[in-house]
Amino acid sequence: MERSSAAVGAVRRLRTQAQQQYHQQQPPPCRPEKEGRDWGKPARGGSARLLLPESRAVLVLLLYLLGLRGLVYFSFQQLVQPARVSKEFNAPRARTRGDVSGVTRTYLENITAFGPRAVGSPENEVFTVNYLLEQVKAIETASNNVHKISIDIQRPTGTFSIDFLGGFTSYYDNITNLVVKLEPRNGAEHAVLSNCHFDSVPNSPGASDDAVSCSVMLEILYYLSKSPEPLQHAIIFLFNGAEESILQASHGFITQHHWAKSVRAFINLEAAGVGGKELVFQTGPENPWLVQAYISAAKHPFACIVAQEVFQSGIIPAETDFRIYRDFGNIPGIDLAFIENGYIYHTKYDTADRILTDSIQRAGDNILGVLKYLAKSDSLAKSHEYRHGNLVFFDVFGMFILAYPTRVGAIMNCVVTTLAILYLGKKILQPRKRAISYLKELAIAFGFTVLSWFATLVGILFVAVFISVIGRSLSWYTHFHVSGFLYGTAALAKLILVHTLVKKFYYKNTNQQFLAEIFFDVPVLFWSVTLALLTYLGLSSAFVSAIWVAFPLLTRLMTYKEFKEKGATVTFVTTYLLGMFFPYLYLIYLNWVIFEMLIPITGRSGSEIPPDIIMAAFIVTLSILLSSYFLNFIYLARSTKMTIITLSTVFLVTFVLVCSGIFFPYSSDSANPRPKRIFVQHLSRRFHNLDGQLTKSDSGMWINGLDYGGISYVTPHIPELNDSIRTKCEEDSPLCGLPWILPVDYLFRKNWYLPAPMVTPKNPIHFQLFSKEQMPWDSIKLTFEISGPSHMSLYLRVHRGATLARWSLGDGIPVVNVGGDYFVYYSHGLQALPWHFWIELKTSGESTNGMVTLGIATHYYFGEDQKTPQLNALLERFPNWTFPSSWVSTYDQFVF
Repeated sequence: MERSSAAVGAVRRLRTQAQQQYHQQQPPPCRPEKEGRDWGKPARGGSARLLLPESRAVLVLLLYLLGLRGLVYFSFQQLVQPARVSKEFNAPRARTRGDVSGVTRTYLENITAFGPRAVGSPENEVFTVNYLLEQVKAIETASNNVHKISIDIQRPTGTFSIDFLGGFTSYYDNITNLVVKLEPRNGAEHAVLSNCHFDSVPNSPGASDDAVSCSVMLEILYYLSKSPEPLQHAIIFLFNGAEESILQASHGFITQHHWAKSVRAFINLEAAGVGGKELVFQTGPENPWLVQAYISAAKHPFACIVAQEVFQSGIIPAETDFRIYRDFGNIPGIDLAFIENGYIYHTKYDTADRILTDSIQRAGDNILGVLKYLAKSDSLAKSHEYRHGNLVFFDVFGMFILAYPTRVGAIMNCVVTTLAILYLGKKILQPRKRAISYLKELAIAFGFTVLSWFATLVGILFVAVFISVIGRSLSWYTHFHVSGFLYGTAALAKLILVHTLVKKFYYKNTNQQFLAEIFFDVPVLFWSVTLALLTYLGLSSAFVSAIWVAFPLLTRLMTYKEFKEKGATVTFVTTYLLGMFFPYLYLIYLNWVIFEMLIPITGRSGSEIPPDIIMAAFIVTLSILLSSYFLNFIYLARSTKMTIITLSTVFLVTFVLVCSGIFFPYSSDSANPRPKRIFVQHLSRRFHNLDGQLTKSDSGMWINGLDYGGISYVTPHIPELNDSIRTKCEEDSPLCGLPWILPVDYLFRKNWYLPAPMVTPKNPIHFQLFSKEQMPWDSIKLTFEISGPSHMSLYLRVHRGATLARWSLGDGIPVVNVGGDYFVYYSHGLQALPWHFWIELKTSGESTNGMVTLGIATHYYFGEDQKTPQLNALLERFPNWTFPSSWVSTYDQFVF
């Protein structure tokens, strides 16, 4: 026994000495062919200690990611930081009770109590306007002598064209704005504008969109009117009465109101969800001083240049009044919007009780702070001098904002890229054979990594397509975590599997230390190339890539000695995870914001875009990014078998459950509803020929499901709503001869038409050709007169051989829609005169079928014509997890 123990001790001493000698040598960066000891082969006894136990490694990484997710969740749940809550803005008073000269202020509840506030309705044009006017006058009465308040009710008429949703033209008549100016007693030459809108979409009380913003503005007006601190500039509070009718009221103000010329900057208050944090998702254009004003004055900052670049890319099909002030007023501004719980945005569930008081408090603190800052700023009067340049800006978990000029950002990006080049270049600037071998190995490793990405994406997209084909899309709409269990586990399993196979068959006898190093260099190369490309394209979002290069390089510097001398020790893994803490935390933080907005949007993105493919692609991308600097752990692990089996099992179980339909997409939970959105219009259509004779007419319930599921989930409850009644497109009619609210037929190609009795509105449309003139320049001018409900749409399709040269709409130059037809959106307030417009056509010769087909659609959003007994009867049959927004429509078509 003694002799045996001595022998074992001797062997251990010799092995230890051999390992020390091995680590004292400077290993070549890759596998030399015949030069000394082959780095590609494991050192005897030295490689085993590099291997990580699978169970421990997985547990540590899982706890690490869950901890990061918990921190992000906490950040979003903490709406206000108590130490920063202002004593100036009173959120409870803004939403419920307060007293100004004996007038009880119940702003939010009272505005929403009027119900849906569509443009042209008494609720919007009379009740809400009168209520807001009463509150402003009460505030004026209670104000001190430091400032004066001026009030104006504007009812503009105008027209403009916009390239939103394929391009269309808008015409409005006698809509309503309530404009309030707060200024010093001796007046002010310049002003900052604060904009909200009090109108709502049909059938929604519009608490978050946008009554809460108007309530916040009233409370801010109240506080400032009583403040003893004099302002240097005026603040104009625009209570906008026609935003949901495609930004018409803001256009009326900025192009026609006599106070508009004094505006030097604006803050637009919007919503894409119900409460939560209000995100700054647009600034400028240029004018970095505005972002600096927000940074200096906002008590609870939440802003990111990534959101701005994503929104302005057009990926999200939406626009706000920001677009009007920017394009038609040439004024810089800040766009804010609530983004939480977009599931009930624009539905009947958007009620005042669902908006947390803390959400109102943080919005009020931020907006009051920024308005005060701007109204006292010297920069406002000289804003044109600060126009040039942009800022890279992003909040750090809602605590503070980092911001720097884009040119500084470009320099920083170049510095980080240079560091990456130096890091990789050091391995290349070696003896020629070693350099070539390293480049070869790096290229091969990068190729395997790209192969794993491609294989993962294709495999997961195949699953998403299958889920969509069998009619089980949106299984994660209510059950968010299903998307992670379905696509996330499959993506990770596929990534790990590919690299495990590469490790087993290609790198069979390769040293694990070398593999860990080379697969650390691969993401450094990827993120560096991405950083250089985004910087070259001028995208400020490149700062994210810079984070994912700089921090890993720093982590590499901190862990190099430990890893080289001792391998994958606890110290190495701990230091590595701590070094990568900020990049991973910030990426999860950004993706939380994206998920918060993306998932609700899939419930209203149309029948043509498969949401599961979008979600699968997004989760695969997220998995690739999050795994980029963890791939080297695969090559350091003793095994990945149980990890792959566990992930695959979770995926298969979830896949079976999804295919079986156990995860129903929608929810009628009163506390947290996730409704399916449907448009139901009781429609009557009449088609006339060139002689004015009625050639065809029909009537029915025209039904549009706003998501990819169409009406498949509704059919079991209402059997007659099935694919046998799919709407047929009238090929010879503009936009298929259907009464679209907006020209978005390319998003809603699948719709249904259930026969129903004819509609006879008490306020029918009246249309006539007012005059026909032959113009001196060989064109024909047709003038029309139309009167009808407050919302109408005009479609034009020019026949072959004719061209639409001019018209009296927009800027006089016709704007064609993406489908090749012309679309005009019309709305009016109260007591509007008949609508007169003209079009001018040029023809190459006589046409037997006329020059132009003209369609007029009406939409009865309120009043006695909004519903019919047949429509009400159908609505009662819809299940309680749906939100069918409904009204009566007509469509009349003529040829001239």
